[in-house]
Amino acid sequence: MNVTLVKAGRVKIRYPAARVSDDGDRISVRAPWAAEGVRDFGFVRFEPGDVFVEHFWRTRWYAVKEVWTGDGVLKGWYCDVTRPAVVRDGEIVVEDLDLDLWVSADGSRVLRLDEEEFAASGLAAEDPEAAAQAVRALDALDEQARTPAGLAALLP
Repeated sequence: MNVTLVKAGRVKIRYPAARVSDDGDRISVRAPWAAEGVRDFGFVRFEPGDVFVEHFWRTRWYAVKEVWTGDGVLKGWYCDVTRPAVVRDGEIVVEDLDLDLWVSADGSRVLRLDEEEFAASGLAAEDPEAAAQAVRALDALDEQARTPAGLAALLP
């Protein structure tokens, strides 16, 4: 199966993934780090050997990605605010809406990301309802991340 991330109408990245589960709403896949080389965000590094267990919902405006080292140590959760996933013909397609959230493995660090990029995207003018859904999704993820159960409560 492939995962395709679309941004501003263009394919941002497409990569193969192995299906882990699908309950009809949430589909979960496992995939190695799909980009070239290392991506250092300052608060986390994604690098060759990392494994992502990614959870996409057909009814929710986000995806939650567990980020693991190759030897099985949880780095944390990277959450993409997206339109609900479309699953068809062996492919998961999600549209990235710019907003992201990072939660460290121990839950001590919750970072809202790319809010300026979202504001500059023009989505609020083009599709006010989608923009409102995106903001609500980020707020809900942020709130859940700060509870004792954290984001793990959303996952199997």
